[in-house]
Amino acid sequence: MKTTRTHSAVIEAKQLTKHYVLGKDNELPVLKAVDLTIDRGEFVAVMGASGSGKSTLLYNVCGMDRMTSGSVLFNGVDLSRLPEPALARIRLSNMGFIFQQIHLLRNLSVFDNIVISGYLCGNRSRSAVEQRATELMELTGISDIAANDITQASGGQLQRVGICRALINQPDIIFGDEPTGALNSRAAGEIMDLLGGVHRAGTTVMLVTHDVKVASRSERVLFMMDGRIVAEKRLGTYPSEGNRTADGKAREAELARWLLELGF
Repeated sequence: MKTTRTHSAVIEAKQLTKHYVLGKDNELPVLKAVDLTIDRGEFVAVMGASGSGKSTLLYNVCGMDRMTSGSVLFNGVDLSRLPEPALARIRLSNMGFIFQQIHLLRNLSVFDNIVISGYLCGNRSRSAVEQRATELMELTGISDIAANDITQASGGQLQRVGICRALINQPDIIFGDEPTGALNSRAAGEIMDLLGGVHRAGTTVMLVTHDVKVASRSERVLFMMDGRIVAEKRLGTYPSEGNRTADGKAREAELARWLLELGF
């Protein structure tokens, strides 16, 4: 069963901390009392140097990793109070995930890798799940490889498979951890065009990235340093029509100047 959508914020993290135990009396603090709100329909990018805590933040706010202290509300539900089966259910039904390395099942076709999450969710008929998968594959331009083994697809095509899988259950939010990190610039641009379309259709997006071009497609950029969010920049809505090339380059330049001021 999906969580309700009455809250204006999809994610509300308060005083979120995460420590990793390295040995007896030795802890590594990775997140330090982070406060974060992501409103419904936002597109947020998280940037920072390697080791700044950006990926750890993503995994903690989505419930893939357990926080040390603090709270994370997802659609008003406190994830810190939920047992793992309930957390897994929310991740399956209400969240979508896109990673740098796509984790797909090698013994299944492209189509079956997309529909399996819909089957597991169990809130629609198999025919409805398959219809949505077909529509998503048409949207992302991979209908022609539906029957292929995943070894017969390029990196860009596999990321499109990942997007379809992430969207199969009509999630409230898409989380991406360096979703274009393993792609060439052309394929990365195509993936960001698709994610931009997903966002314009109403889905909230939170991405972790080191790429200025990728981050410039977001509405708000958060900058992390030493386990804290130390700055943020609002870029506004990315243009969907008109002179997107010029506007996009201007946004990239503006973001690059801001990051340079931060020492990134």
